[in-house]
Amino acid sequence: MRRASSSFLSHLARSKPKVLSSAISRNYISETCSISHGLLFKPQSSFNSNPSRNLDTLAEKPNLVPSRQRKLQEKSKLEEAFESARTVESMLGAFKKMESSFNERELAMASLKIGLKLDQEGEDPEKILDFAGRALRGLDTGEKPNVLLAMTLQLMGSANYTLKKFNDSLGYLNRANRLLIRFNEEGSLSAEDIRPVHHAVLLELANVKTAMGRREEAISNLRKCLEIKEIMFEKDSLELGKANRDLAEAYVAVLNFKEALAFGIKALDIHKNQLGNNSVEVAHDRRLLGVIYSGLEEHGKALEQNELSRKVLNNWGMMSDLIQAEIDAANIEIALGKHDKAIETLKRVVQKTEKDSETRAMVFISMAKALCEQDKFSDCRRCLEIACGIMDKKENSCPSVVADAYSEISMQYETMNDFDPAISLLKRALALLEKLPQEQHSEGSVSARIGWLLLLTGKVHQAIPYLEGAAERLEGCFGSKHFGIGYIYNNLGAAYLELDRPQSAAQMFAVAKDIMDVSLGPHHIDSIEACQNLSKAYGAMGSYALAIEFQQRVIDALESHGPTAEEELEEARRMLKQLKNKACDCSSSDVGFPTKASALPLVSSSSRSERPNLPLPRGHLT
Repeated sequence: MRRASSSFLSHLARSKPKVLSSAISRNYISETCSISHGLLFKPQSSFNSNPSRNLDTLAEKPNLVPSRQRKLQEKSKLEEAFESARTVESMLGAFKKMESSFNERELAMASLKIGLKLDQEGEDPEKILDFAGRALRGLDTGEKPNVLLAMTLQLMGSANYTLKKFNDSLGYLNRANRLLIRFNEEGSLSAEDIRPVHHAVLLELANVKTAMGRREEAISNLRKCLEIKEIMFEKDSLELGKANRDLAEAYVAVLNFKEALAFGIKALDIHKNQLGNNSVEVAHDRRLLGVIYSGLEEHGKALEQNELSRKVLNNWGMMSDLIQAEIDAANIEIALGKHDKAIETLKRVVQKTEKDSETRAMVFISMAKALCEQDKFSDCRRCLEIACGIMDKKENSCPSVVADAYSEISMQYETMNDFDPAISLLKRALALLEKLPQEQHSEGSVSARIGWLLLLTGKVHQAIPYLEGAAERLEGCFGSKHFGIGYIYNNLGAAYLELDRPQSAAQMFAVAKDIMDVSLGPHHIDSIEACQNLSKAYGAMGSYALAIEFQQRVIDALESHGPTAEEELEEARRMLKQLKNKACDCSSSDVGFPTKASALPLVSSSSRSERPNLPLPRGHLT
């Protein structure tokens, strides 16, 4: 997978989807569900309202209103007082007076309103959860559910999310989602009533899944959010422009630039039509498109969008955003091979940054990258040391930012074949990420890189637990068939084979091959290499029939590549012949050729000489 501009991508990887204001839910309940509809009915005495029955007699009129009617009147006054309350304090005061006169079921609507008001004001999530729980107990009675129950479940999910109780949040939100889908399928409620609530539920689901590292699932929820907004709003509304950009950013965060492009272009078109070329929203769209085009290796287009973005940001005096865009521009120039120009850009930018700021550290990391590609390793190391010195002081205040920076810095050391500092920095990053449940995807990727580098430097026993941990975490984030996980299993297979455990190796290679066949296709070069590794593992076990079968598949796949794979095809045929010879005499279980482990991003070609028995294929891990 190609890499995007590091500074902007790091920001996106840390960010969660934009949370829809709960104003949709609050407005909905205010407009359609007056508290008197669900909390109380207002009885009227038909006798008193009929003048013909209100006759004077000689009997003495009672001085007291009957007890039952008096209680109803008191309830009505309490209800009206609550309805007229506008602040949190006045609502809570009115609610406290109501508690002695109303039961929990009657108080459900008022509890929901207070919970939504507290959420709007950003109050203590524990207090929000308390009122949402009271509303849920009053509304969830086993009777036919309605949209108010779904709203309450959404509020429960939101409060639990704020408290980082992600599993609890997911349970409430999933139930709300199922209810709303059922309402829609049954047609029991107006679609116009359901849509705003369903949008809020789906967006909160995306937030929770992102926090849990399940980013692919989160994107699916965001796409459904966009579909709902496309029905709710006009074709070129600003709401749709923002929603398209949010979705593009979510795809960029998982490095899926191909999918991100269409949504980024759509956002730009909407904002240009509504706000003009010189608006801040258009500048943000162009900067994002610059990152997307860079990820697609269309660096000319990337630089064009970035330059247009910087002009607008400069005109509006948005210095913070402008500095980030200038760092993006330098990274694009590095990708274009314009290293001197990139360094000049970064020298100007560093003068605009504050001493010991995270932004200054990112400038020095980009400068180190340019110097490294010019083979100016001593200057590169000095820049990396400055960046590390800044980030050391930020570990407690912004751990996810520091972890991203350590990972970036480690890549530069890795490129220079300085593996010990690269591994040390990655371990520091991992220690920070392990404390952040929302960074599970980053934790898995860093763990995979540590495992790869340990394997590369011959520390096979140490590599295995890191690789196993990476596979477990990333399967939870991206599903079991993500191509990056295939590379991890391929590396595990290489580790087990080097430890003379061919049966375990064969199991890992089989999993890797299955994943790559699904995600990349059986004729992709890395799928072919996984198949060949499986052949080698069976050969090491002495299972020559299976080894020959998979080696023949390797040859068949390579033949489909034509002249571009002639050398690989010749080597594969040699291996097949060797397997057949060994099958005949069964004199040795050693097949005599190296096993390929899968490389991670930004590994320099010069590192191939470090361990000739672990050459690097073209695969990358997200």
